[in-house]
Amino acid sequence: MVTAPVRRILTTHAGSLPRPQRLVQLYAHRVNGEPVDEARIAAEGEAATRDVVARQHEAGIDIPSDGEQVREAFFLYVQRRMSGFGSKWTRTGSREFDNYPEFAEARRQTLATKTAVSNFTPPMAIGPIVYEDRAANEAEITGFKSALAEVGGGFADAFMTAPSPGIVATAMKNQYYPDDQAYLDAVAEALKVEYEAAIRHGLILQIDAPDLALERHLTYADRPVSDFVAFVERVVATINKAIAGLPRERVRLHVCWGNYEAPHDQDVALRDILPAIREANVSAIMMPFANARHQHEIKVFRDIPLAKHQSLIVGCIDTTSSFVEHPEVVADRLERAAEMIGDPARIMASTDCGFDTSAGMGRLTSDVVWAKLRSLREGADLAGSRLF
Repeated sequence: MVTAPVRRILTTHAGSLPRPQRLVQLYAHRVNGEPVDEARIAAEGEAATRDVVARQHEAGIDIPSDGEQVREAFFLYVQRRMSGFGSKWTRTGSREFDNYPEFAEARRQTLATKTAVSNFTPPMAIGPIVYEDRAANEAEITGFKSALAEVGGGFADAFMTAPSPGIVATAMKNQYYPDDQAYLDAVAEALKVEYEAAIRHGLILQIDAPDLALERHLTYADRPVSDFVAFVERVVATINKAIAGLPRERVRLHVCWGNYEAPHDQDVALRDILPAIREANVSAIMMPFANARHQHEIKVFRDIPLAKHQSLIVGCIDTTSSFVEHPEVVADRLERAAEMIGDPARIMASTDCGFDTSAGMGRLTSDVVWAKLRSLREGADLAGSRLF
């Protein structure tokens, strides 16, 4: 990301931001197969993009995104831009819910009342995966850049998200390719269109790869951790191939254990997967360290340091809790991260994950979200004043 010496800690976030309820309803209707006005979806998405960009500016975010307003979910949208996807299947839930049946039932009842887009009933690959609707990708980027121009500057940079080939290939079941690697390679080849477009338009590319941690307690729940680490290594190698030739300093990788409130006591340990993750040919790795299950794992970087060219984008804000973190809490987390990384110039302040990774599934209202991002800014300023 920012390689020049800085005297403050920059702020960013993981990508998705709350969508207006009317837009959520349109996406939910479309996913359910109900007729929708595509022109209205496009207009609502463009308006929502302008709004979230302006709000990020007001909150003091240095490196904003378009909030994924024109997408119904962080990876499901690719079915509308790529050929080869169809039908549906139901993903197996996290194994942690087996140990908490009361919680699982309460969660099921809550989700049943939501107007939202679910990531757990995705389509499958039933034909050749080819990126066909390049115009939709270009329109999204153009709308984002227009919104950036409207606020009149003040940002240090800007980023565009795109999913990891691993999350698409595990969530959108293979019913066509001869083996998993062939499918993974086909998805990666298609995603190169978005990877390259982000860079071509002068934006930072963020690859969203929750699969590199999340899939341990989903797809690989009943298999040895060594099998999961081998999967992480395969996905990272595939990502490296897909981004070959792109400027490393303009690519960052987001890894997490899933953006949902639950016990998370079946999550894979960071120590097990970090050696494979840091092989990604990116300049920054974003990980969640605000949540109660993984905050302590910031210490792992003391024993397994990042590559010299890599920095850490530190999750300091929990995206599943309505507590608004005190700026001093944010500062403490950043100072701890700087200690473990060894250089405050190699850290950035962020959220743990997106706030609405699938339309309507986010737990937090927009007023809380923007309060959290303001606190992120204040905390980063506090930490910067102490560390530089």
